[in-house]
Amino acid sequence: MSDIRLTNTATRSKELFRPIDPQNVRMYVCGPTVYDRAHMGNARPAIVFDVLFRLLRHVYGPEHVRYVRNITDIDDKINARAAETGRPIREITDETAAWYLEDMAALGNLTPTVTPRATEFVDGMIAMIEQLIASGHAYEAEGHVLFSVESYDRYGRLSGRSIDDMIAGARVEVAPYKRNPMDFVLWKPSGPDLPGWDSPWGRGRPGWHIECSAMSRDLLGESFDIHGGGNDLMFPHHENEIAQSCCANPNSDFARVWMHNEMLQVEGKKMSKSLGNFFTVRDLIDQGIPGEVIRFVFLSTHYGKPMDWTERKAQEAAATLRKWRALCRGVTAAPQPDAAVLACLADDLNTAGAITEMHRLASAGQAAELLASAAMLGLLEPGMGDWAEAPAADLSAFAEALAARRAEAMVSKDFSQVDALKQALVAAGVDVRMSKTGVDLVPGPGFDPAAIEGLI
Repeated sequence: MSDIRLTNTATRSKELFRPIDPQNVRMYVCGPTVYDRAHMGNARPAIVFDVLFRLLRHVYGPEHVRYVRNITDIDDKINARAAETGRPIREITDETAAWYLEDMAALGNLTPTVTPRATEFVDGMIAMIEQLIASGHAYEAEGHVLFSVESYDRYGRLSGRSIDDMIAGARVEVAPYKRNPMDFVLWKPSGPDLPGWDSPWGRGRPGWHIECSAMSRDLLGESFDIHGGGNDLMFPHHENEIAQSCCANPNSDFARVWMHNEMLQVEGKKMSKSLGNFFTVRDLIDQGIPGEVIRFVFLSTHYGKPMDWTERKAQEAAATLRKWRALCRGVTAAPQPDAAVLACLADDLNTAGAITEMHRLASAGQAAELLASAAMLGLLEPGMGDWAEAPAADLSAFAEALAARRAEAMVSKDFSQVDALKQALVAAGVDVRMSKTGVDLVPGPGFDPAAIEGLI
């Protein structure tokens, strides 16, 4: 059995992973709020923790690993979308949840063991809130129920902040019924135009944080092994989960290991609608970039580092995957993944290192070992490679033409013909690499051969 070491956000150290029960390894990962298409940032934790799911299944056996990833279908953003469109909330959440599952499958992710929806666990949320009130950790005020952060002396340990620092640096909801500005909502009233459930505090709906505590307790128990998500959830969401779960279940550890993936950038900049670099997963797939290529790019960076999505990385990933699929065509996978690949993954999920080892296997022609190792990362899977089966276009004539035009331009000093051909190739999805030694043309994942017909 391989030893797995994971970086635990709670202790800020890399630790040897020892499950509470090796026969029942349990992991919870925060999933999407379903009101729109999943953007690229949503895809990173799905891919990261899918690889961890695969590793845990390999080490402990598929039947001994339980992976829960929730769907938030109670949220004010959903309510706003319903008001904006005039569509029923359930219609919106059903549609967008299906989109999310479809897009995550297109990226090669396995289906989690359980994908619970928040609306299915409201009774459990109400029961947990009642416990918190009874034990003095929550209070009712003006139809709301709030968690008292001062009642939990370990509040802020996960994110490493004091309550005073959090008040100073956070946008907290100022409300006269709060005893402390940092107290957070467990339950809030709903008007007739909003979804609501009957409760001891009147008709209302749960706050965001309580859903994960209630669902994880119901599906994984009071204590479980791993809790994951993006580092943007560390505060306040995960901090609040810990507080309410540990106070409702005082003899539990809640999650033993906390793992957080870093954020996504696009061409070196933070992804933002205002910058025009905001993409959904479906946007990229519709542009002709295969899910397997997207996955490869994501896994080329360690989960604990910011990941930069670039067109060049997508082109290079497509070229690598084409070569690997050609090498593995007709090959039966080896019984076990390569030991060096497995060692990288067991070392804090070092997917970038694992890919480096897979390049070594490909260079050595070890196709069977490469295929078995790729499965640990969700790559080279059957059904994911139709895009790579079509033979790559022969671009040699275009490379020769571009080289000849450049040679002429070096004499005439008129590079307009060079630039025109280069721009046309790039627009068609070709990666143009020009150096002193020659011209190299690499078809990208969205390459359109029809777009370059008649250029030379």
